Amino acid sequence: MSTTLCQVMGFLVASLGIVGSIVATAMDTWSTQDLYDNPVTAVFQYQGLWRSCVRQSSGFTECRPYFTILGLPAMFQAVRALMIVGIVLGILGLLVCIFALKCIRIGSMEDSAKANMTLTSGIMFIIAGLCAITGVSVFANMLVTNFWMSTSNMYQGMQNVQNRYTFGSALFVGWVAGGLALVGGIMMCLACRGLVPEESRYKAVSYNASGRNISYRTGPYKGYEPDTKTRKGTGYEEGPRSEDGRRSYPSKHDYV
Repeated sequence: MSTTLCQVMGFLVASLGIVGSIVATAMDTWSTQDLYDNPVTAVFQYQGLWRSCVRQSSGFTECRPYFTILGLPAMFQAVRALMIVGIVLGILGLLVCIFALKCIRIGSMEDSAKANMTLTSGIMFIIAGLCAITGVSVFANMLVTNFWMSTSNMYQGMQNVQNRYTFGSALFVGWVAGGLALVGGIMMCLACRGLVPEESRYKAVSYNASGRNISYRTGPYKGYEPDTKTRKGTGYEEGPRSEDGRRSYPSKHDYV
């Protein structure tokens, strides 16, 4: 029961993580304009992985997608790639995990096969979570670097200073989603141990007992001669030996 519960909980937690990664990748608020020095502005800008948006004070919002790929920074493209790879691995892990659930019986699938599928899906979830966390962290590092560069230029009195951008809500969604996918993958790997059939740690060696068709013949030891005197009692006499060397003993009729 605990194995099934751990497997189902890992599936649900990982599912939330993958859905969160998809939502974070599609959000346009990866970076938002910093309004610390200018809280009242007619234009508010924010950017995502796929387009940049401008919201006016009248409430009108205009978004423009990035029409170029080669013109974007290399780190920006790396963040895109990490998020896409994490989403693809997460979706594949969910498909594998559905067939690996212990509460779902498909044909004559053995527990060992379900254990392998559970482990595979858990590894996929872990990689997907790491991709999401890494991608969001790289983008956050870019924001921090640009923010302090803009701040230093502002203090030096340089003109034509660009707007400063700070963390958007998509970053926090991505961090939480990556953590959920990572935790779900770990739970799936732990559930795999309970699905593996128990095997004996030591290989037993079986010894076949002697059957009915096997007979053991024992002979007297050559250096030992039985003491015939102890056998002799009242009315007991050894008969003469026959030609083949056997002794002939008197029968009970001879004592009558």
